[in-house]
Amino acid sequence: MKKLVIAAGTGFLGQALINHFKDKFEEIVILTRGNSKTINRIKHVNWNAKTFSGWEKELENATVLINLAGKSVDCRYTKENKKEILLSRIESTKILNKAVLNCKNPPKHWLNSSTATIYRFSLDKQMDETDGEIGNDFSINVALSWEKAFFKTETPKTLKTALRTSIVLGKNGGAFIPLKTLAKTGFGGKQGKGNQFVSWIHEEDFVNAVDFIIQKEMTGVVNLVSPQPIRNADFMQKLRKAVGFPFGIPMSKFLLEIGSYFIRTETELVLKSRNVIPKRLLENGFEFKFLSIDKAFQNLLH
Repeated sequence: MKKLVIAAGTGFLGQALINHFKDKFEEIVILTRGNSKTINRIKHVNWNAKTFSGWEKELENATVLINLAGKSVDCRYTKENKKEILLSRIESTKILNKAVLNCKNPPKHWLNSSTATIYRFSLDKQMDETDGEIGNDFSINVALSWEKAFFKTETPKTLKTALRTSIVLGKNGGAFIPLKTLAKTGFGGKQGKGNQFVSWIHEEDFVNAVDFIIQKEMTGVVNLVSPQPIRNADFMQKLRKAVGFPFGIPMSKFLLEIGSYFIRTETELVLKSRNVIPKRLLENGFEFKFLSIDKAFQNLLH
């Protein structure tokens, strides 16, 4: 009997994965901060992502464990938020490591969230898993600590894969919704200099890639990004065209700083140049459905 456990599976990515896997697994369990209940055959089990409270039994005989836990980075980087961004990732990963080691029949494969932000700001070089260069700032150090907490503990019976995911574009959540709103209201111009690269992936390619990694038993780090990073100015221009809005007011770094203060987020989310490619997925024969951003926008808007 195939069993899938998703830690923190109630958000946008968790729902996309459940939608994709609901007919491929006989049993699906979501570890959630919400109440324990069963909805449409899917079992929700309460956990606090820090301590054992009975949820750990759900890992017994699991085929696959996917951990998506971590405070959203879409917030102001106050001292308090920075601490929570880091701890929410480290603590959930550490407690899952303990739980996996305690299992008689641990999950066969554990996929843990990570981020394509782990690579340095790059306008020149495309970053892949082999010779991508790791940078040094708050977000990068969070990613490094997160992967270290994941891989440091050896789990002899459980394969491990860190998913270095970029911006996932989907119809019902994630970054696409606010970006679409900006483009439709005339603020869809380039952001900052506009020459920074955006690494993105369509939600369908994201879930298919996760499925592919499980089938191929790929371990280590895998970049979950489209093979075609695109400059911010081009990304926004294509989005304006897709939503049918004739112009977009460019947002200078100064304006972005003001705007992000009011919507309680950080400019890094749009100003960092993430120039990342999925070398390992391509080498293993994964085929992307949405290679171009035009095709992705067309699908997401219709």
